[in-house]
Amino acid sequence: MSDRTSSHEMWLSKLRNHLAEGGYAARTSEGYVLVARRFLAFLAKQHIGVGDAVPTQVERYLQRVERRYRRRHGHSPEYRCWRSSRTGGIHMLMRLVHGQWPPAVTPINMPQHERCEEYVRWMKASSDIAETTVLARRNEACRFLDWLEDHASEGGLARLTIFDVDTYMKHRTGRLRRPSIRTVAAHIRSFLRWAHASGQACHDLSPTVIVPTLYAFESIPSALRNQDVKRVLAFARRDSTSKGLRDYAVLMLLSTYGMRAGEITMLRLDDIDWRKEGIRIYHGKTGATSRLPLLSEVGEALLRYLQGGRPKTSRREIFLRCRAPYEPFRRGNCLYKLVERRLEAAGVLTTGKRGPHAFRHARAVSMLRAFVPVKEIGDLLGHRAADSTLPYLKLATEDLRAVALEIPTRVKV
Repeated sequence: MSDRTSSHEMWLSKLRNHLAEGGYAARTSEGYVLVARRFLAFLAKQHIGVGDAVPTQVERYLQRVERRYRRRHGHSPEYRCWRSSRTGGIHMLMRLVHGQWPPAVTPINMPQHERCEEYVRWMKASSDIAETTVLARRNEACRFLDWLEDHASEGGLARLTIFDVDTYMKHRTGRLRRPSIRTVAAHIRSFLRWAHASGQACHDLSPTVIVPTLYAFESIPSALRNQDVKRVLAFARRDSTSKGLRDYAVLMLLSTYGMRAGEITMLRLDDIDWRKEGIRIYHGKTGATSRLPLLSEVGEALLRYLQGGRPKTSRREIFLRCRAPYEPFRRGNCLYKLVERRLEAAGVLTTGKRGPHAFRHARAVSMLRAFVPVKEIGDLLGHRAADSTLPYLKLATEDLRAVALEIPTRVKV
């Protein structure tokens, strides 16, 4: 057996072990290993080592396999499904070999990359900004610098002009709504302030960025009705599959504590204190941590999921995907489809938002109607300031209609 063949068998063995640890079904594992073996044979014919493989070789292999498919069947394959079935095993093998796939690309413009990282350090040192905000501002700064490289006048950031900033804002916000435009403008203002403070820009152009006016309480948040929440929970509770147990526990947390989606995906096993019947919630938006009582119905839903629905894994996050690889949700917005599917299954039709935040708003309304003080509502929802809770006062519209005076009709003289 040649050294190259021995190396290939070693990597295929590692792939089998990785698939077994990830909980993949036997049939799926066999398919992944078979595709990976064929790709390694392709590399061997090209005299390319597996450690030297690059994405272009994967594309060449797929083109060759596709040509064989057309010759055999007389037509091209259904490309999306066909391609994913051929690349799953290859990409997993390449991640084992290289550690990351596609390989990390070194930034072409290192000075711009360094500027963004320096900007991040300045933000973290100058004020108490949430990590999510720092990341959003960094991404916008990188986007702006990339655009500046191709479109701005000569001199880049050092000779930045009002015209350059205005042109970028028109390019960036052409299809955005006012709240999104305001966010982009705020991020650009912050970056321009840093550019001037650090001496990289001759003038402070941050005041020249026009921010759209958003009036306080100009829009009404979307919220589910109380009967709709009960209907969704009742339908979800009937689903005893592993996915059903998980989704019901998620919905119970949303409806009971009004948690943000990101707060649910960050929940870990250590955050549940079963002996003291408490739950710890980290609010990523504000950086605060809340410790609340673990209500019995929520605790039972979590326990049913942990005992009968959660995959066996060493991961500490509570909520995991129900299909291999059994990994936690990457972001809070991954729960949007979960909630939307449960609303549709229960036959709940809404005119506003259909995601996790609708449950958060519904919880705020129910507490308002129970005459819970605004301060306590804010504490439950993880608000840092009382002003963040005030928009929910608009949600109790039915209560306002009940006390409204009738409009008098015209009296005939």
